[in-house]
Amino acid sequence: MKTRDLRVIRVFDPWKSPLCTCPPKYSLQPYTRCSHQCLYCYATSYIGRGRSTPKKNLLRNLLHDLKYIDKKYHINLSTSSDPYPPEELEYKLTREVLRMLINAGCRVLITTKSSLVTRDLEVIARGRVAVMITVTTLDSNLARVLEPGAPSPGERLHAIEELAKRGIPVGVRIDPIIPYLNDEPDELRELVKTVIDLGARHVVTSTYKAKPDNLARMCQAYPDLAQRWKRLYVEGGSWIHGYWYLSPELRKKLLKPVVEVASARGITYAVCREGLTSETYFKAPTCDGSHLIP
Repeated sequence: MKTRDLRVIRVFDPWKSPLCTCPPKYSLQPYTRCSHQCLYCYATSYIGRGRSTPKKNLLRNLLHDLKYIDKKYHINLSTSSDPYPPEELEYKLTREVLRMLINAGCRVLITTKSSLVTRDLEVIARGRVAVMITVTTLDSNLARVLEPGAPSPGERLHAIEELAKRGIPVGVRIDPIIPYLNDEPDELRELVKTVIDLGARHVVTSTYKAKPDNLARMCQAYPDLAQRWKRLYVEGGSWIHGYWYLSPELRKKLLKPVVEVASARGITYAVCREGLTSETYFKAPTCDGSHLIP
């Protein structure tokens, strides 16, 4: 994969984690940090927490990078900061990035938890683009605490439906599944059934993997759960590649409702960074949803 002289497009680097099953790809972040302010965000441990800030000279640097990338690999918008924060309404930076990538013949995977992606339906429909929308819960009250700056679950469900109606390949990330918050099996099954009925073609799911900073935020927001989480993660879990993981048995239990419904409904499904690659948990050409790209 070409890396020469790249300024803003990066070769996706999962920090050499052997648990990452993503295919080789590029990543591009139009913004630094993320205004969605999700409590569980892992990226804040290295990019900090704060409002989404447009990258300086992004479009000029992108024009430069398009001369050097290998276009057989797709570009993921975005892997650490959402490409559709509220600021995108004003800056329209991601919209222009999409135009440039599509005009250059790039294959693009959009990963977002924002319904704002539907604003760009006409642009997306002209290119080789697929969209993965994160929906962690159908409970709008829970979502307001966990993802205070993001659109409501209802808005995201509407976006899935709109994308599917336009023939744009769309999948869903049910990520993360957090013990005691959004792990109720029947609710997870209902979530999967709902997004499939709306047109989702792929589901990827993952358990919450704790880092010191995001675990501190979670415990501050839910003090009654703090000791229970610390017992599960710090005392009963394992420190793996910079994260506290739940025990393998508990992770399998939490993930099972999602993959079982996806399997029964005949769509592709995968888990993310779980080390579970049997067909029970992973039946898809790719985990990230890039196989949906036309």
